[in-house]
Order: sequence, then C-alpha cells, then structure tokens
Amino acid sequence: MFALLLDRTLGEPKHFHPLIGFGHLANCLAAKFNPPRSSEQAQLQRKKTRFKGMLCWALLVLPLPVALWVLNSIAYAASSDSPLLLALIWLLNSVVLYLAIGLKSLQQHALQIHQPLVQGDMACARHFTGYMVSRDTQTLTTQDMSRAAVESVLENGHDGVIASLFYFMLGGAPLVVLHRLINTLDAMWGYKTARFLYFGWWAARVDDHIGWLSTYCTSLLYVLAGPKPFSFKLLPFAWQQARQYKSQNGGRCMATGASVLDFTLGGTSRYQGNIIHSPILGRGREVTLGDIPRSIRLVKRSAWIFTFMLLFCALVSKAIF
Repeated sequence: MFALLLDRTLGEPKHFHPLIGFGHLANCLAAKFNPPRSSEQAQLQRKKTRFKGMLCWALLVLPLPVALWVLNSIAYAASSDSPLLLALIWLLNSVVLYLAIGLKSLQQHALQIHQPLVQGDMACARHFTGYMVSRDTQTLTTQDMSRAAVESVLENGHDGVIASLFYFMLGGAPLVVLHRLINTLDAMWGYKTARFLYFGWWAARVDDHIGWLSTYCTSLLYVLAGPKPFSFKLLPFAWQQARQYKSQNGGRCMATGASVLDFTLGGTSRYQGNIIHSPILGRGREVTLGDIPRSIRLVKRSAWIFTFMLLFCALVSKAIF
C-alpha cells in the first residue's frame, strides 16, 4: 500500500531511475557482444550468439536480486530483537517496490495520447504513441492510436504494476527486482529481428516463463475490477484467444481486459515497414478513444483490489494463527 501511495504521489523518478541505468548497461553489452549483422551471418553463428545472449543476460539480471536477497536475509536475522530495524527493512523494501511500479507513469503516457486526440492534434498524438509502442505511427488514425494505447495499458498493467505486486507478495523486493529486470531485458532484446533473434532468445524465453502465473492473476483481477464483477465466464474465452497471439502472456491480459470492457483489440499494424496481422482479442465493438481512460481505471482498480485482498488475508491469518 505504501509503494502504491508513493507512486500515486511522486510518480516515476524524474532523474536517476534505476531502470534507465540498467537500459544503458544493456545497450552497451549488446553493442559489444551483438553488433548488427545480416540474417545469413546470424544464422551461421546462432549457437555462439545464443550463448553470448545467455551470458550477458546472467551478468545483467542476477547480481542485484541476489545481493538484495543476501542483504534482506542478514537484516531480518539481525532484526529479531529490534522492531525499529524491522520497520526500516519494510520501508526500504517498499521503496524498491515503488521503483518497480509504473502505474502513474503508465497513466501519464496513455493520457499523452488521449488528450491530443480529443483536441484533434494528430501529430502530437502520433508522437506520443511512439513512446508506448514500437509500430510505425506516421499514418495511424484516431482509432489506430486508441487501440495502440489501450493494448499498451492492458499489457503493461501486468508488466509494470500487477506483476510487481504479485512477486512482492511471493518473494519481497529481490523477486520484484528479478522480474522487473527480466521483463525490461525482454522488451529490449526479445525482438525476432536478424540482430536479436538468437541473442535475445534466452531473454524472451525466461520472460515468458516468469510472467506466466502473474498474467493469470492479472486476468482474474481485471474481471473483479470490471464494470460487471465476477464475470468469470469471460476467462476461458479470453485465454483461448490469447493462444493465437504472438505473446500468450500479453494476449491473456489484453483479451481479458478487452472482454471485460466490451470491445475488441488486434488487427493490422505496421512494424518497421512490415505489415503484421494480429488476431482479434476481446469481444464487442471496436475500441474507441473513450476506452483509453476506461482501461487506465481498470488497471488502477485491479492494483488496489489485489492490495486490499492481501491485507485482508494477512489480517485473517494473523487472527487465526
């Protein structure tokens, strides 16, 4: 709760955000060990490139979570007779969770698209759409940008919000940091291009596996936070749709969110000059401009529902045991 309140009050750190530093380090390693190459060169060196990608992944992802786990273990052992030290540990872990959560940032990025579209400023809206998605934005219509924003909000509602809360519940700050670094590296290296098809293979695979359980949790929360709570009959339909999507984890969240809010996502998009056809996710009418704030509210309600559910379970558990 404290981490969510910090995010709501302060938003994303304006300077020296840890993930920005992590991104710079990842770019440096990729430039050194995986320079741009042709498809033929990548194919010839695929095993060597995969090994390099796995090694760079381990160097980037593992040290910080392991260090946090060691420090937490030492601190908890020393806090057995010191409530003040225990409170300090909780505070510091909450700050780490706050740095991993991007709820207010997600809202701001989506509204940077919504507000110019409301005002009819297509150039500005296309500019900020490029901040959220990697598809070509020059020819996007209002409906295209609305769809791009909503897809990003529903998918990143998991990656940047619910998953962090979920893994904090399971393993505290070390597991939160582990998931966040894995997810960030997948976003940077997980592309099926000539350069990253093999180098980013491991990063993409690990992200698929670690995000599997938390996406089911996000789907359940989207149903609970929707206009018609307890519509669990939507879940099998949404999960079936997600099997056809390029990322089942992301598709699961988008299909559930779209079904809950009664619109559809997916269709044709252009990425780096290539036309990609995505399967239809959700049900109902086509997504519209007004669905951007609706999707934001769904993610925010989901985060708070999950938090209060955990609080209730903790209180009940403490009362019983």
